[in-house]
Amino acid sequence: MALIVFLRGINVVGHRTLRPSMLARDLAAYDVVNVGAAGTLVVRKPVSRTKFLAELRRKLPFEAAVSFCDARDLIRLEMENPFGAEPFDQNVVRFVSVLSKTSRGKASLPIAFPGDEEWFVRIIGSRNHLLFGVYRRHMRTIGYLGQIDKLFGAPATTRSWSTMLSVLRLLKELPAGNPRNGARPI
Repeated sequence: MALIVFLRGINVVGHRTLRPSMLARDLAAYDVVNVGAAGTLVVRKPVSRTKFLAELRRKLPFEAAVSFCDARDLIRLEMENPFGAEPFDQNVVRFVSVLSKTSRGKASLPIAFPGDEEWFVRIIGSRNHLLFGVYRRHMRTIGYLGQIDKLFGAPATTRSWSTMLSVLRLLKELPAGNPRNGARPI
């Protein structure tokens, strides 16, 4: 089963820059495919997490927070249709946050940040170490996304639902062992 790896805090305004496509190429022995520029990697060669994460950390030019999930976790989330029939608004982004470890927090969901009618982030549900919700496109949103860490007692790495759907397409379209690695046009 494929492993999905999420790097947190890279390529942020010229700080901690990294080319994920080059990282994927450096990890070719694990049949790694890069998705986007934010540090989302699909590891298609079955390997122990411990071994892969140790190799990944050796290849990174700086310390980075790493979260991951199995492909089956993401596939199960898609099958459950976490966003239901919620209407699409161009100012609202659907997202999934991956906790780096099992949550110690016991937040009652759904929850909104801030907790009034002018919310910027709403977490509407969770499945194991995956949280899902929506956020508004606004400069203050990033600060509220950062509160997820405190609320759930574990670092969370967030990707848009469209990025997750790109990962799911990759999992469904490309057979394991495909020699093409590195960047994947999405």
